[in-house]
Amino acid sequence: MKVYLDYATSTPVDKRVMKAMEVYLTEKYGSPSSSHYMGREAAKAVEWSRDVIAKSIKCNPDEIFFTSGGTESDNLAIRGCARANQHLGNHIITSKMEHPPVLNTCYTLGQEGFDVTFLDADKKGFVNPKDVEKNITKKTILVTIQHANAEIGTIQNIAKIGKLCKKNRIIFHTDASQSFTKIPIDTKRMNIDMLTVSANKIYGPKGIGALFVRKGVKLKEQMIGGPQESGMRAGTQNVPGIVGFAKAAEITNKEDVRKMEYIRDVLMNDLLGIPETKLNGPMGKKRLCNNINISFNDVSAKSLVSYMDTKGIMVSSDIPVKSQFFNALSAIGLEEEEIAESVRFSVGRDTTRKETDFTAKVVSELVEYLRKVEQ
Repeated sequence: MKVYLDYATSTPVDKRVMKAMEVYLTEKYGSPSSSHYMGREAAKAVEWSRDVIAKSIKCNPDEIFFTSGGTESDNLAIRGCARANQHLGNHIITSKMEHPPVLNTCYTLGQEGFDVTFLDADKKGFVNPKDVEKNITKKTILVTIQHANAEIGTIQNIAKIGKLCKKNRIIFHTDASQSFTKIPIDTKRMNIDMLTVSANKIYGPKGIGALFVRKGVKLKEQMIGGPQESGMRAGTQNVPGIVGFAKAAEITNKEDVRKMEYIRDVLMNDLLGIPETKLNGPMGKKRLCNNINISFNDVSAKSLVSYMDTKGIMVSSDIPVKSQFFNALSAIGLEEEEIAESVRFSVGRDTTRKETDFTAKVVSELVEYLRKVEQ
């Protein structure tokens, strides 16, 4: 049996998404910048997609800019904001919980002369909005705090942070790559100024993402070239990818989320039934619907993940994807030894009880075996 439990990293492309993309790969393959029929058809498809993504996060279509993915969107948001607004100040606030594109971009800006504050999190991974408020200065131009964490599933109170930023007239960016379509997002109500989303987390194609930028927010473009995406992001648009992204967003529903929550809890409870295990991150509604992260005492995560792979079970650990500066597990206070014992399981909307039962059985046997041989 092959069991894929790494949906937080990437998802398969839904067949309905593939079908929607196919016509723009084989029949309507013109550039949206061209004025002829093929170009007009491609341009229409891009604008339809922009409208779909905009509706999904409750913003205006002309506030959506397509990129090559979450990493580029984060870079455009953070670097673009810093460069365009440095005459107003040089202070940026983020947290140690962020995904590497945010952490590394902020760190690099710090090396270039910007003042960057990396906020701590509590033991469940929550960033306290009061800590954000305490660190705001007259020179603060940007706050960037993720919506939900990829490693331990913590869902931040971005509505409260957004309200603080609006009160202090500071631009607020959030990376919502993990939460998009899993948690309702209302950019107006949550006072979000910029928001990152990515297709490959929601059963869409790799290599396509988007950045929401509220009207009035000034950014310095990072890709220099033609006038595409209203001058915000040069380069011929990836029409099939854009259409696939929109279709993936369009077909998601609340039932998928409920299924993932159920199967997550089944697997989580089975894994926590193994002796000497600990859940990393929060429980219940404050945790992403598909995320499980567990430390197996006295077991090397690297060994466990490798052995699971030989049994057909695909999961991940924090170590390969961590930033060179911080990672979620160190941010919540885990020691290096505990981090090296932690494994992430992320379920998908088609994960079955048969798969989770098989996984729990195999993990239990492997943990028992590795505790004997690694002592």
